[in-house]
Amino acid sequence: MIVIQGLIMPEIKNLKKAAQRILRAIKKKEKIILYGDADLDGTCSVIILEDAIKNLGAGDIVVYFVDREKEGYGLNEKALNYLKKQAPALLIAMDLGITNFKEVKLAKKIGFETLIIDHHNIVNCIPEADIVVDPKQPGDKYGFKELAAAGVVYRLARILFKDKLPLFLNDSFLELTALATIADMMPRDQENKKYIEQGLESLKCSERLSIRIFLEMDFLADFSFENKVSKIISVLNISGVEDHKTGVYLLLTCQEEKQINFLIQNLLDKDKERRLRIRQATEDAEIRALKNSDIPIIFEGDRAWFNVLIGAIASRLCNKYEKPCFIFNKMRGKSVGAVRMPHGLNGVKAMESCSDLLMSFGGHPPAAGFTIKNKNLEKFKKCLIKYFKLK
Repeated sequence: MIVIQGLIMPEIKNLKKAAQRILRAIKKKEKIILYGDADLDGTCSVIILEDAIKNLGAGDIVVYFVDREKEGYGLNEKALNYLKKQAPALLIAMDLGITNFKEVKLAKKIGFETLIIDHHNIVNCIPEADIVVDPKQPGDKYGFKELAAAGVVYRLARILFKDKLPLFLNDSFLELTALATIADMMPRDQENKKYIEQGLESLKCSERLSIRIFLEMDFLADFSFENKVSKIISVLNISGVEDHKTGVYLLLTCQEEKQINFLIQNLLDKDKERRLRIRQATEDAEIRALKNSDIPIIFEGDRAWFNVLIGAIASRLCNKYEKPCFIFNKMRGKSVGAVRMPHGLNGVKAMESCSDLLMSFGGHPPAAGFTIKNKNLEKFKKCLIKYFKLK
């Protein structure tokens, strides 16, 4: 329970249980694997929990970010097979996992105890993990359901420290939570509003060297503070992974000025290249979509539209045409897709109505994703058209 304005309120379901399990792992010197999504929310979540447990005495920590291009989304078989040499261990999945039913069973078979910390919508039921933390799961009575994953992990960190989080850690965690909440486009009200306001205020005099250097870069000199932060978030929200670490993780955890400048320039170069590729791919997708303007959705895919591009392509087309957008990277045998919805429509529910055709799906109502066998693409398209014609 927590106390807000004199009222006793329920905590996020299983959050205290998760904290107790992590503290036991620290005390017994168990191996802990921090497994995160590669976007900014997932990266910030991992950094918050890693810093928290290191300051509590954890020593045997493995950090692993899923490579969407090589492995796919979420908790997946390729990643688990790579990590199985680390078993037995406590595997903590952050900003993913809530729809990985088969993979959670595989993790248990390998020898991992699995703790899922997610914030995405529940699809039918929850995985058989040892502990599941997600404000949207059945039976969760926490009053605010729209936290970013980093927001959930920040609350976990406070419990780990029994609400006596050192000021320097609290400020650092709020900064990361603010960046993640903005990047993940979570509603800026209630608890999120507080985290964003406090986090942005702390960012102005951040103790994190990489943030200070980034804010002081010449190309941002003429921007307001808010615009500087927006630009930084845009650059940081790149999900490239090398050797199972995101470039953003390496940057935000680096303490060496020369290396920080190198990492920032590398991210800026990737951002420039990505923007060019997104523009070209969006133009291509738009030409194709206009040929099918008589249907209520935009449903397009290509082998050249890599996973790091499809979300941005879908967002641009959704904003321009105000249609549900399903954009996918067509690979050998299967496709991975990004979903974006106009205001008032729910992409997760739309896919739920066609779930028998999908390998996996999940996300938020306005922004979600899916994996599907290529042989089912046309059936999926017809199912979606039928669904949205009734809306």
